[in-house]
Amino acid sequence: MRLYLDGQTPMDKRKEIVAKFQKGESRIFLSSLKAGGLGINLTAANYVILLDPWWNPAIENQAMDRAHRIGQKREVTVIRLITCQTIEEKILRLHERKQELSDEILDGTSDSWQLTYEDILDMVSPF
Repeated sequence: MRLYLDGQTPMDKRKEIVAKFQKGESRIFLSSLKAGGLGINLTAANYVILLDPWWNPAIENQAMDRAHRIGQKREVTVIRLITCQTIEEKILRLHERKQELSDEILDGTSDSWQLTYEDILDMVSPF
């Protein structure tokens, strides 16, 4: 049995699906990234596989953190699958730039940074 949850799943059904997974009724729990990042704890999980990166890396981090919760007794492995020369690869590069900016801001070394027209054009242009 596979369990599935996305943004259209009602809250009461979400709780039921998560409870089934936590009890071991299914070894596979599929979720859209944003739905998986909100209000669920998956301490029965030991693998998180990301297939579709989100523009905001914090959303991905939040989804991965669902398996890294209080009560987790297993080591959790996160796998990110990215196809080369796709927009997903460009999104991943944008994540890296955002992380660098965040680190610079927290270190107090940041110059003003913004996404330029060229950055946006690069995201949608072929390789």
